[in-house]
Amino acid sequence: MKKILAFALVIVLSLSLLAGCAQKSKDDKKITVGASATPHAEILEAIKDKLSEQGYELEIIEFTDYEQPNRALESGELDANYFQHKPHMDNFNEKNNANLVSVAGIHYEPLGLYPGKTASIEELKEGSKIAVPNDTTNEARALLLLESLGLIKVDPEAGLAATKNDIIENPKNLDIVEIEAAQLARSLQDVDMAVINGNYALQAGLNVAKDALGKEEQDSLAAETYTNIVAVKKGHENDEKILALVEALKSDKAKNFIAEKYQGAVVVIED
Repeated sequence: MKKILAFALVIVLSLSLLAGCAQKSKDDKKITVGASATPHAEILEAIKDKLSEQGYELEIIEFTDYEQPNRALESGELDANYFQHKPHMDNFNEKNNANLVSVAGIHYEPLGLYPGKTASIEELKEGSKIAVPNDTTNEARALLLLESLGLIKVDPEAGLAATKNDIIENPKNLDIVEIEAAQLARSLQDVDMAVINGNYALQAGLNVAKDALGKEEQDSLAAETYTNIVAVKKGHENDEKILALVEALKSDKAKNFIAEKYQGAVVVIED
């Protein structure tokens, strides 16, 4: 009887081990990536077939804000995310004691200043309202764009943490209105102008190359600093499926899709 029980136990353990290995093998072939709807999820959709040819199933989970994709990655719900630049990730890590790292820079979305109630920079009046993103890194970026257009001057010591409180010169006494990035395009009817992130501008049907009154240039420091990245939790940088994901995002197929689809509103970063 004891021998029968021992044999049965061995069978159960063996089956459990095999089931665990099968599940691990299945998980290793599925890549779950969090992304903003535009352009990130669209770019990921364009490389699904390429990853499928290598035996990988790509699951894309769309997010509408800039916090939840990092929280989901840190908690292990995602294998990677693709929506942000490194300064934003670094800021999230610092504030949340998180351990996210960049594995690759993929593209750059020039930030643009778009007209609202006022059609041109020359027409801006005393006290005109300009909306900017209210998250730390993107607000600084927006203020630096306004500075490059000659509208304000920012305290250089504030760096990438600058807020409207760091404006040291404001000749027109512009009213800088801090708004959640996702709401900026909707705010255009209520403000004179708004500095809008590339992905949210695209979602609103705006193209920085055609519609913006001013934008970050491709050869600027901003282009290098604010490259959109693939992020993972530390320790997973060299996972085979992460390397496959990065390779697909850097493929000619991805580059051609970006060039044709976004017409300069999304710019590929060449290694």
